Amino acid sequence: MTFIRMTSVKNMINKKQTKIELLAPAGNMLKMKTALFYGADAVYLGIPDFSLRVRINDFDLNGIKTAIEYAHKLKKKVYVTVNIFAHNRHIKLLPKYLKKIAEFKADGLIISDPGIITLAKKYCPKIAIHLSTQASCTNAAAVAFWQKQGVKRIVLGREVTLNEIKEMHKTCPKMELEYFVHGAMCMAYSGRCFLSKEVLGRSANLGDCVQPCRWEYDVNIKAKGHDEVFELVEEPHGTYLLNSNDLCLIKQIKDLMKAGVSSFKIEGRAKSVYYIANLAGIYKEAINHPAKIDFLFDELKEKLVHRGYTTGFLLGDKATQNIDNANNQAPWEFCGQVTEAEKIAAGKYLLLVAVHNTLKNGDDVEIILPNYDIIKLNLKEMIDAKTGEVLAEAHGGGGGQTILLEVNSKKPILPLTVLRRRL
Repeated sequence: MTFIRMTSVKNMINKKQTKIELLAPAGNMLKMKTALFYGADAVYLGIPDFSLRVRINDFDLNGIKTAIEYAHKLKKKVYVTVNIFAHNRHIKLLPKYLKKIAEFKADGLIISDPGIITLAKKYCPKIAIHLSTQASCTNAAAVAFWQKQGVKRIVLGREVTLNEIKEMHKTCPKMELEYFVHGAMCMAYSGRCFLSKEVLGRSANLGDCVQPCRWEYDVNIKAKGHDEVFELVEEPHGTYLLNSNDLCLIKQIKDLMKAGVSSFKIEGRAKSVYYIANLAGIYKEAINHPAKIDFLFDELKEKLVHRGYTTGFLLGDKATQNIDNANNQAPWEFCGQVTEAEKIAAGKYLLLVAVHNTLKNGDDVEIILPNYDIIKLNLKEMIDAKTGEVLAEAHGGGGGQTILLEVNSKKPILPLTVLRRRL
């Protein structure tokens, strides 16, 4: 068999670019490749120990080098996050890392700390500086200030409204503006939360948040003189009073474009390849084909686990919470990703699929192609790729199974394609 391997995908990815950049998270190499395959124009990933994702970050310096080389072959970009609130110990270690990033020719550095910006100018003079959302840039005067400091792009705080974005763009039209359009929202202002540090000694501001805002709590109110003392107590049968809804701005894409936003950012370096594939595919399709936005919004609601959606602060509203549960479960589940593919006849493909979770004969399955094209099928037969055995069901997890599937499709099915099944 002559399979289409993942290393050949770079020759087949749709190279059509749009003026609006779609920026996706990359927690590891597979997630990065998946994001680019599904339409992301750029990805962001972190330097070990200097990014706000410490525990969930599979990249070391060699991995970052490989990622940048892979993306550049596709004419796509990689932005490296160095966005912690740095202490002296971090500053002393940074130069050797920054020298490497300069050598790798990253496309941008995402930074929140003025001291790190100074180091970046010294050690990475040819790399664009992007101001992290952690810096809380929320007004036109601040945009003008950072422009004078040599910053090329502002990753705006999630607290910024649409009218404020318009004013910022009018004040500094040459400044690139980036805005989060989808993903988890923090209950604290621009992520400046101390709960994780207080509860388990892990600082969110150094990239080690354990997300205690997603836990169940009970509230005890104790009278103390004329004052009331509020005490949060973690309880298994409490309420999720700190649990913010997820941000979803797919219906505001055209307004954001008109306001001057040039990069749409998706949150989620810790999320699965299935999440990345869906979000990149759906938002790319929304950017290119706005007439499909209502359908795509319904897909986001029905096909993915989420905490309920909110437009956040963009329209001048207050943030909203999901106090009923940790998240809303979806009736669909990630079940596999294509690792190799062969066209065996006109309109027919043989796929090698790494199973995730579970697949069973009789399952209703959707194969998600780039441009968010969907192939629907009822699973009839799976073959164990190692033994040749015909299977009634297959399982993922550690050391999960790899199966062979025959699928009819008029459109090409390539490696990195993800599959889901109806529960």
